[in-house]
Amino acid sequence: LGEGAAVMLLKKKPAAEDGEEEEAATAHVEHAAPKPGTPPVFLPIDPFTVNLNDRETDRYAQVQVTLEVVDQKTADTLKNYMPSIRSGVLMVLSNKSAQEMLSREGKERLQKEIQAEALRPLGIEVDLDEHAEDEDAPKKKKKKKKPASYPVTNVLFVQFVVQ
Repeated sequence: LGEGAAVMLLKKKPAAEDGEEEEAATAHVEHAAPKPGTPPVFLPIDPFTVNLNDRETDRYAQVQVTLEVVDQKTADTLKNYMPSIRSGVLMVLSNKSAQEMLSREGKERLQKEIQAEALRPLGIEVDLDEHAEDEDAPKKKKKKKKPASYPVTNVLFVQFVVQ
């Protein structure tokens, strides 16, 4: 009986310790995956037009994305943070060169970076290099990590023009 009580006491975190982190973790768990059988929720973002980081010539990109999120509640929350999200995405886009953006790998990296910017206002940090390290060393036998699930599940390109 004493062991069970000790385990229960040790599992509980003091509420005053780190309330914000606990809230963020709880929010993350609540939105970990969409319910099976429910249609996805999409949150379109207004198009971006940015000057690219090409030194040899002036180039720009017109990019429009739609975020796929786990539920309508998440979409509504993200709408409240849209100015911050747009600012972050603009910073990411303006630091890219045309060459980076035109390759398939560059677009996939850009999707991850935009996802990270969409999650940042929610207090969720995404390690962008975690996946790259796994690909660089496929011969090493490591425990496969379960892919992280986030409230923003995908970034879809609706328009993508580089000139």
